Amino acid sequence: MMLRPRETRELRLYKYTLSISPMATFTWAHDVAGNAVATAVFDGPTDHLLIESRASVELTAPAWPVFAIAASATRYPFVYDSDEWTDLGALTVPQYGDVDGKFARWIDGFVMQRPTDTLSLLKDISDGVFSQISYQSRDDEGTQSPIQTLDRGWGSCRDFAVLLAEAVRRLGFGARIVSGYLSDPEMSLVGSAGSGSTHAWVEIFVPGAGWIAFDPTNRSVGSQNLIPVAVGRDIHHIVPVSGSFSGGPGALSDLAVGVTLRLATRDQAAAMAIE
Repeated sequence: MMLRPRETRELRLYKYTLSISPMATFTWAHDVAGNAVATAVFDGPTDHLLIESRASVELTAPAWPVFAIAASATRYPFVYDSDEWTDLGALTVPQYGDVDGKFARWIDGFVMQRPTDTLSLLKDISDGVFSQISYQSRDDEGTQSPIQTLDRGWGSCRDFAVLLAEAVRRLGFGARIVSGYLSDPEMSLVGSAGSGSTHAWVEIFVPGAGWIAFDPTNRSVGSQNLIPVAVGRDIHHIVPVSGSFSGGPGALSDLAVGVTLRLATRDQAAAMAIE
């Protein structure tokens, strides 16, 4: 289970609890990306599984962030220094094929000139995902490839995230996909189911500024409405709940996920629960 929010300079975690019914034995660990991973082992058979994750956090990300990009990276193309390149590693490597070059041509359409402003280029690609692909919520298992999303012209937030991450990697940027919660008290954002929902977006590494959040589903930059839980090279690395069970035919009869959000009255910390 990857359900515990990641603390950042803009997100402070005050309290966290994870409970499961039936009773289970818990172990906690951090994976290679620094995500908190809980593993549960059960003692016997059961007719239900209930997972409840509760977090109290303070989100201080500004609505209009200013990024202190290093002088060497303000114009694209630029080259990461040797240490950054080594550490970013596979996060700069495309994960999907592009046999006929269709995806590459789509990406090149955003590079109006070389050199060009780095942040403007990244915003243009993220905005292009938003404007050219229709959002559709999808409960089916799996994620579309970038080519599938372009061909179909629609996708869910995780499809948007994969498309954006793959696009910027092909331009040489380091990118990671993020899963977490969309905080939307006013219920005005795309992909929101009530005041909060599970969500996926992208973080792109730019020297000086560090990891910058881009949410192509909502055409936004920065973490104002985003509560990260897990980051990874590919979407299948950050599934919130995964595992296996054994049982007879029809053993799994129903599955439901819900997110509730409550704004604290005193310090505006957001209390979230998922079950």
